[in-house]
Order: sequence, then C-alpha cells, then structure tokens
Amino acid sequence: MPSRAKRLISQRRGLASALPLKTRVSKAPRWRVAIVDDHERSRTALRAAIWAAGGEVAGEAVRRADAKSLIERTKADVAIFAIGLPDGDGIEAAAAAVSSGCPVVLFTSRTSDTFVERARAAGVMAYLLKPLRSAELAPALDLAVARFAEAQSLRTRLDERKVIERAKGALMRRYGLSEDDAFQRLRRAAMDSRRSMADIARALLVSESVAGDVPAQ
Repeated sequence: MPSRAKRLISQRRGLASALPLKTRVSKAPRWRVAIVDDHERSRTALRAAIWAAGGEVAGEAVRRADAKSLIERTKADVAIFAIGLPDGDGIEAAAAAVSSGCPVVLFTSRTSDTFVERARAAGVMAYLLKPLRSAELAPALDLAVARFAEAQSLRTRLDERKVIERAKGALMRRYGLSEDDAFQRLRRAAMDSRRSMADIARALLVSESVAGDVPAQ
C-alpha cells in the first residue's frame, strides 16, 4: 500500500511539471528596476544581480536626458543611477526622478563627504559601490524602497496636518469658534461623511476660495 501511494505522488508531480508554463502561477517580481548607466559592463552586472534577487529590469537608459521618460514609461518601483553620464550629472538626474515619485539608488565608486551630502540633498535613499557585489544589491534596493515610502508617508501626514490647520483657521474666522470647537466640527463632518479630515479640510478651503471670489452685493 505505501508503494502505491508513492507511485501516485510521483505521477502527480510528473503531471504538474508537464503543465504548460502559462498555466503555472507566476510570481510578481520583488521590484521593477530602471537602470540609468552608460557602461554596458555595469548594466550587465546589475541585470544579473536584479534577476538573481527575484527582481525585474523594467528598462534601461544610457543618458540623463532619457532617464525621466524611462521611469515614467515603465513605472519602475526603484531606479539605479550611475553618477557620471555622457550628457550630465547623475545626481541631478536622480533628484528629478525622486521628485517625480521614484526612489533612487546611486551606483558609484565615490565615497567622499561631498558626494554623500549631494546625494542626501537630492533625496537619494541608498547607494551601491563599484565594482558591484551582488549580495549588496537586494538590501540596498529594499532599503531605498522602504525609506522612500516612509518619507512619502511622513510628507503626506505633514501636508494633511497643514491643510487641517488652515481649515481650522478658516472656521475660527468665519464662525468665531475656538480652536478646539473648529477641530471638533471638522472631525464630526469627517465622521458623518466617512471621509478623512484632510479631505473635509480641502473641501472647506476650496469653498472658502470660491466664496472669496464672489463680489459682495
């Protein structure tokens, strides 16, 4: 009986391995990575390390001028930029990518204090040193994606806090409310409408702006 069970298991495994590839469950890549580097050897090393770590190369560019369109077209989760590009500075190109919503890892042989400060000011989240050590790639990309998401979340919370403060001020001026009463009114409106306080605050400020444009009768 045990031998029969083993034969059945073996047959099922054989059937599973014989299934067409399209019927197997495909696993989403760990990250989709855009590469901006003009050295073929560097790009080859990055490709191999990305694939080995379970990622996917979303696209490649060799010039700074093509970096932004590459990221926008591919909607990459993260980008790797070389510093020296044929048509300009990679750190400046990285800053543009960060401002458009993509975390960036720099691929460089430089480690000077000036480089680190420029990279930090550009919003770069991590960097890889040349020559590439494959084992360092996945931690650097994971760190960059996590740090960027945290920074974006913090920025969103700060923006929401600012808009709520502005809306509170508008209510206080319009109705002569205390700060606490204005806050409670915003919170009740959010609860009643099942929307966030920030959404309610933005709507209120829009209405204030529109009302301010209406000529007095």
